[in-house]
Amino acid sequence: MNAPLLFQPSPDAVYGFADARLVERVESRYQTIEIWDTPQLGRLFTLDGRPMTSAGDEFIYHECMVHPAALAHPAPRAALVLGGGDGGAARQLLKHPGIERIVVAELDAEVVRLTREHLPDVHGGAFDDPRVELVIGDAAHYVAAAAAAAAQFDLVVFDLTPPDSPAAGLYTPAFYAQLKRVLRADAAVSLHLGSPYFHAPRVAALLDELRAAFSHVRTMSTFVPLYGSLWMMAIASDTLDPAALTADTLAERLAARGIDSLRHYDPALHAGLFSASRSVRDKLSPLLKPPG
Repeated sequence: MNAPLLFQPSPDAVYGFADARLVERVESRYQTIEIWDTPQLGRLFTLDGRPMTSAGDEFIYHECMVHPAALAHPAPRAALVLGGGDGGAARQLLKHPGIERIVVAELDAEVVRLTREHLPDVHGGAFDDPRVELVIGDAAHYVAAAAAAAAQFDLVVFDLTPPDSPAAGLYTPAFYAQLKRVLRADAAVSLHLGSPYFHAPRVAALLDELRAAFSHVRTMSTFVPLYGSLWMMAIASDTLDPAALTADTLAERLAARGIDSLRHYDPALHAGLFSASRSVRDKLSPLLKPPG
């Protein structure tokens, strides 16, 4: 039976799909996972009622979460995805031919199982690639073990649920300090922050703590239909500044890496991702600090 699928990103806002069909619901050890079919964005999944990924627009989110950071790095070889059980971030990372190892540290095995079955266009078989290692369990435990083993990564993608979720412990100064033990000197970390319209206090808190932990923190934003809003992301690094890359440099790196199949991100968009409209600047003016 079809029914409305509604999301409430803040106490005073509701949006959604008028004619959605529930395909499967699972109560895992950690959360409620639902798979839905929608006329607008095709198949999607939710965690505890929050929209995560849809087949129709996942490329917008995953391309922006991966490629600006990966292209800022001159030669990334190892990447760590925190969360990312739908495989979308791993799929984008695999487009960079120099990548030798991708670890996906996903808390919930049921997320992997359901999205592998119902959202094949999102993962694109990424977990079948020998360069991808899937680790089920608490990502904080994985990072602690990786630090003890002296593992090192060039890229880290926080493909997680928001801070008020089972992932809360991964958005803390203590975890950032632990994470830096597994980062090479020229590594970059990519995170999603939320909507400047629905989640401004959360965005502010995340950016304050990132800026305390990393020398360079650059905000990005792009509209993601599934999330019903402009969506903010950030790239943090002690050495790399992705906002300083020119369109020519980006085009050269994309060509050198043979990446020509992206659907949203390209060198012409790059500078726009790191800018913000006047209305957003007015709303978040303390947050959107200029490069420097």
